[in-house]
Amino acid sequence: MGKFNKNANTNLMYIVCDIVFVTIAFLVAAFISGVGMNALKEGYFVIMVAFLAIYILSGKNERLYNTTTFFYADRFLKRVSKSFLIATAVVSTLLLWGKQEEIDRRFYLTFLIWCYIGVLSSAFFVHYVLKKKVMVKRRTVLIGQIERYEKFIRFLEKSSTEVSVVGYVSIMEEEQEGYLGNIKDLEHIIHKYAIDQIFIMERQRGDVIDVQPYINMCVEMGVTARVIMNAYSGGVAQSYVSSVGTYPVITYHTVSLNVGARAFKRIVDIIGALSGIILFSPIMLIAALAIKLDSKGPVIFKQKRVGMNGRYFNMYKFRSMCVDAEEKKKELMKQNEMDDSFMFKMKNDPRITKVGKFIRKTSIDELPQFFNVLFGDMSLVGTRPPTVDEVEQYERRHWRRISIKPGITGMWQVSGRSTITDFEEIVELDTKYIDCWDILIDFKIIFQTALQLLGSKGAF
Repeated sequence: MGKFNKNANTNLMYIVCDIVFVTIAFLVAAFISGVGMNALKEGYFVIMVAFLAIYILSGKNERLYNTTTFFYADRFLKRVSKSFLIATAVVSTLLLWGKQEEIDRRFYLTFLIWCYIGVLSSAFFVHYVLKKKVMVKRRTVLIGQIERYEKFIRFLEKSSTEVSVVGYVSIMEEEQEGYLGNIKDLEHIIHKYAIDQIFIMERQRGDVIDVQPYINMCVEMGVTARVIMNAYSGGVAQSYVSSVGTYPVITYHTVSLNVGARAFKRIVDIIGALSGIILFSPIMLIAALAIKLDSKGPVIFKQKRVGMNGRYFNMYKFRSMCVDAEEKKKELMKQNEMDDSFMFKMKNDPRITKVGKFIRKTSIDELPQFFNVLFGDMSLVGTRPPTVDEVEQYERRHWRRISIKPGITGMWQVSGRSTITDFEEIVELDTKYIDCWDILIDFKIIFQTALQLLGSKGAF
């Protein structure tokens, strides 16, 4: 973005208001608690400075000070409260490790109460008073069809962006009612209405225009030009704008791109895999011995599965079927209990061995998948890893379910996997997990899986 535009979207007035309101809270707390002028001593004053610094940093992380963030009372209450709690926790921890006996506890509690009132008051003051009554708004014209700007204007009104829409400019050559004029008269319009900035709604089809000459003209005149990239619809995808060098890039995605969250998920996977291997190693040894004694063939069943975005990997399970199970599957396809051919499931599958029935019922057969998780091919929680022949039948919309690492367990498994026979329903559950993913959801699914295993519910 460059240093010139580093804080272009930062609402500095909001930061100033927070500083003012917290300072007022500090003085009110000093008066009420009886500390009085002693509050100006170094120890007390540092508390306020530390609180402000941490609160503002947390607020920036929560996009409180971003002019494009929509102001909804409930959302801002949540974000302000979260930043307040973080600042309170950090400052309180520092006081516990410091010389807390020098700080009046009554003052500190009073300060926190009034501080919370202050930061809430600051948020509403900025968005309901400053924005509407005080802030100087930039005179703006919108280039493009009026109806296409209806949603955009609603977004502007919800944000802290200071804009005064003077009118619309048509991109059509003929005169149209409700417009200030034609885009070819843009220079005259800018002069006549003292315009500070323009917005151009660019589309991919129908009314595409060459916006570069008008951007050049605005730059030459010192007028800000903004191009709204409305050419592509993301659908269920989320999007964000970044830059590579001097090139602006719009990214559309349906999977989480949060590096910190993904790293934390991987750490949980490694810890969980190692814990599972150590905890269940006696059971795995007993299962291996039982399989060897029960039937001929290898203890571990290795099968090629399809992982994230089509990557192949070998998934490990304890063998629960006869050695020639894959060949016999072709003969049994007519008895498939699934509603389509994407997956195969049969209640009394004759290929399953005696030991196999028990380890399947108790999900012991899946324990070797902890090694898949440790190697990075799978995750503790994810989507069901499909076979190669299943993926070969996928339609384009099905591909999204393998846009993340497959998991030992997942939304499908804890939603009654034995009762679901519709593949489309499975895809819906998998994509729901992808769209709503959060590390807390993973912990919830792991907990639900543990409860199901204890009752052997839904295993097969």
